[in-house]
Amino acid sequence: MARNQRKYNTEYKVQAVKLSNEIGSSKAEVELGIPVDTLYGWVRAVKEGRLDIGGGAHTPQTAMSLAEELNTLKQQEKEIRRLKEENEFLAEASAFFAASRRKSAKGSE
Repeated sequence: MARNQRKYNTEYKVQAVKLSNEIGSSKAEVELGIPVDTLYGWVRAVKEGRLDIGGGAHTPQTAMSLAEELNTLKQQEKEIRRLKEENEFLAEASAFFAASRRKSAKGSE
């Protein structure tokens, strides 16, 4: 019994591998409706250099480790908190000085 095999162009394969890298192979296979072995073969082809997915693709050697990514994310969140606190302080200081300026303007009338 002959199997009905679909043909995929290179661009489709590239996009499928990129999606797999972003959301995981299992989710990508379901979303795209392609067989498990098909996507696995494309991912393996990228790792072996037989399929070029272009710039922005990382090999295990160039990609950040999960620990590095989490550390970077924590540092960014810490910086965001600091900047928010700074903005709140500046808003309060601005309101304080605006109020004191109004008081002094009323007193000189």
